[in-house]
Amino acid sequence: MNINILAIESSCDETSASIIINGKVQNNIVATQSIHENYGGVVPELASRAHQQNIIPVVNEALKDANIAKSNLSAIAFTQGPGLLGALLIGTSFAKSMALALGIPVIAVNHMKAHILAHFIESPSPKFPFLCLTVSGGHTQIVKVESAIKMEVIGTTKDDAVGEAFDKCAKIIGFPYPGGPLIDQHAKSGDPNRFKFPNTEMPGLFYSFSGIKTAFLYFVRDEMKKDDQFIEKNRNDLCASIQKTLVDMLFSKLKKASKNTGINQIAIAGGVSANSELRNRLDQIKDKLNWDVFIPSFQYCTDNAGMIAMAAHFQYEAGDFSTYHAVPQPRMQI
Repeated sequence: MNINILAIESSCDETSASIIINGKVQNNIVATQSIHENYGGVVPELASRAHQQNIIPVVNEALKDANIAKSNLSAIAFTQGPGLLGALLIGTSFAKSMALALGIPVIAVNHMKAHILAHFIESPSPKFPFLCLTVSGGHTQIVKVESAIKMEVIGTTKDDAVGEAFDKCAKIIGFPYPGGPLIDQHAKSGDPNRFKFPNTEMPGLFYSFSGIKTAFLYFVRDEMKKDDQFIEKNRNDLCASIQKTLVDMLFSKLKKASKNTGINQIAIAGGVSANSELRNRLDQIKDKLNWDVFIPSFQYCTDNAGMIAMAAHFQYEAGDFSTYHAVPQPRMQI
């Protein structure tokens, strides 16, 4: 008998649905929300309203694409957290209501664990145990992954996430939201050694990215006082230099975590894992450090239901089901 799971992701501004059959992700349907570009960041109320509009069409498309009838579903999975409360509430309520109507179980999925388990959607996949650097707009974590169920955060940011640092620095030099990908794009034509920015050194495996944002702001402000065309004349070099600094900070702790644990299976996940400099740096040092490196396909790096489906499959096999009383957990931890 097939195990057919419908997964729903609604943690932020992407409404997504996916069908997984016997551990094989069949599709990954995503509805994006472009309206937030007008506000320089995600507006929670607008995100919630867009989820309400998108969730039924997205779910119907996922079922139709996989040729699965609702009556043949084995369970429905949803992102319980972390994320925006209103956005999570839409996905959680929809999933529970649909599952209750069909008389099937629900599976509450941790969004951050799902980012890590996205590595098992396609081959090759890492062997347990492995380290995963999970980097996004809201999180920066080094996670020791013992199994699909057992994970431990061994390093994290004390303040801002690296994705937020990318976006805020992008805003300072005039890029629209989300600016992180634009920094990556312009950095390819810039000199990463042109400008120097201070790394924030934290004890152990902790990160801090608030200071680098402030340093970048003050640097650009002071240079603009000397030349009001400074940004226009140096945009590519600014992008390359700040990107190098942020990636240097990420790798400093990741290398330390690998050395401390003796683990050479290294994975990266989350929206920032799509950054080309981060990927290139991994490729450059993997042989030197004897690392086996794993990076999901681009569509599984950003928020998506495919990764929720993969996590739900492992939880289904472990008998890890939720109840209809489950509620969103905006600050959910691994």
